[in-house]
Amino acid sequence: MGNCCVTPAVSSEKNKKQKNKQNPFSIDYGANGSGGSNKLVVLKDPTGHNINERYDLGRELGRGEFGITYLCTDVGTGEKLACKSISKKKLRTAVDIEDVRREVEIMKHLPKHPNIVSLKDTYEDEGCVHIVMELCEGGELFDRIVARGHYTERAAAFIMRTIVEVVQMCHRHGVMHRDLKPENFLFANKKETAPLKAIDFGLVNLL
Repeated sequence: MGNCCVTPAVSSEKNKKQKNKQNPFSIDYGANGSGGSNKLVVLKDPTGHNINERYDLGRELGRGEFGITYLCTDVGTGEKLACKSISKKKLRTAVDIEDVRREVEIMKHLPKHPNIVSLKDTYEDEGCVHIVMELCEGGELFDRIVARGHYTERAAAFIMRTIVEVVQMCHRHGVMHRDLKPENFLFANKKETAPLKAIDFGLVNLL
């Protein structure tokens, strides 16, 4: 037999109130003349709202749980960059929203370092958050390890030293990466001597 319980009227009143409760991360864009209301706002201080005014998004470079990374070209200078576009539809909870917000704030907070991918610009429109970063064309450390099969002790020590230096620099500035793995280190280019750079600060915590 099915469930014979009847939901009390009090419960449906409660549900109605919950539905009418405003999203704490929403904001009324209407006041800014953009039209609409209660639009989800993720970033505190983005560079702008229309990424196409400065950048041209090209082919897909990769994708993750929340976002897709595209080849990105500065239309003014021709510089090649990478843009991680995160769909707001995928940000279902306050925790998801805070993770994206924190990732951007941490990247702004960290000083420039040769082994950490640098943040260029941030944009937020009605549907997505766009994070424009330095382009790393050499691929993941994971893929290079697989392709090589094995590393000499000297080569492995060089890689590990780079990773430890990144961790040390982050900790010095009160940042704990929390997602260190070969997939989150990219080579700047395809040369064997290319700089290795840490990426993906989405799970970062402050020490």
